[in-house]
Amino acid sequence: MTDLVTFGETMLRLTPPAGDRLETTDTYDVQPGGAESNVACGASLLGVDSVWLSKLPKSPLGQRVVRELRGHGVRTGVAWADPDDHRLGTYYLEHGGTPRGTNVIYDRADSAVTTVTPDELPVAAIKGAERFYTSGITPALSPTTLATTRTLLEAAREADTRTAFDLNYRSKLWDPDTAAETYRDLFPLIDTLVAPVRDARNVLDREGTPIEIAHSLATDHGFDTVVLTRGDSGATALHADEIYEQPAFETETFDAIGTGDAFVAGFLARRIRGDDVDTALEYAAAAASLKRTVGGDVAVIRPEEVEAVVAESGDEISR
Repeated sequence: MTDLVTFGETMLRLTPPAGDRLETTDTYDVQPGGAESNVACGASLLGVDSVWLSKLPKSPLGQRVVRELRGHGVRTGVAWADPDDHRLGTYYLEHGGTPRGTNVIYDRADSAVTTVTPDELPVAAIKGAERFYTSGITPALSPTTLATTRTLLEAAREADTRTAFDLNYRSKLWDPDTAAETYRDLFPLIDTLVAPVRDARNVLDREGTPIEIAHSLATDHGFDTVVLTRGDSGATALHADEIYEQPAFETETFDAIGTGDAFVAGFLARRIRGDDVDTALEYAAAAASLKRTVGGDVAVIRPEEVEAVVAESGDEISR
């Protein structure tokens, strides 16, 4: 039985060397990156049998994505598209410290995944999995990906496959009102919701403390579990009317991109293994802290490293 199936877009990330600007660099580091494939890779590296579903152009660039994911132990269910008619999305990442900040430029319009339909994908993989995960990025890409996301979530629900959804709001893809309307339409199909608390406030129009927001979301939408991430302040989770607070682990940041995906990967990996929410939350925070020490989108970390971070922290969970 497959542990985890994810569905979404993966792009190629092009990053100049540290200190170089996009307009002057002669060199780019090239790596695949995308929320759902990041989660699949992170979970796989933590011992979870993971499958990633998507659509790619049948080109060297599409093959590069598949090769990279398979190198991290992820099995791929890819619909291959004619490269003359479909492209692979890219994004450019320019690291910058204070006061300049980090800049991200997307070039993903009309990528192959925007045309993906359920009949092109091995939906049976979802029906045989323990968990299915996607994020709020995927339904924002096109009306087709929105329809496909809904169909895959419905297939999971019909098969009693547990579903998880990271809000992952992206202002460069859609406005808050459109996003909120789409999210609310999908929420009845979601068991576990993960969301940055800022997006719960700014996109879902929630007020109050993280605990109050978690309760209101669970009450209004029937989620089994709500996890609100709070950046450097840690995370808050609600499950079975119990609240769990998890502080962030101290970390030295080399590359922050993919931190949230590493958090989700760590959380789902432990839940799939049967751990309680409080334990999964601690492992999620540890995985997120380790990701910040690794370059690229994917949390290339080992289970023993996560165990070491958890062991060094002691039992600091507040229940």
